[in-house]
Amino acid sequence: MQQEKAEASFKRREIQAREGVAAMAEYEAGKIAERQKTARLRELRLAKEEQDRQAAAEAKPVKTKAAAKKAVPKKSARKG
Repeated sequence: MQQEKAEASFKRREIQAREGVAAMAEYEAGKIAERQKTARLRELRLAKEEQDRQAAAEAKPVKTKAAAKKAVPKKSARKG
């Protein structure tokens, strides 16, 4: 009777140990997958931000000194 209890306890602990190893491996795999997904999303975000910066730079007209001088407001006629 006592030996049966000891064997059952041993088997239970053996099963728990195997399940613990499997759970830890699953946990580690989840962490790796999360890091990979985060890295992929970061790369996509950075690429989009760069594309947006380039589009904004192309949309803005480049002002030169000559263009800035032409943009001086005209003097209005004074009544007086």
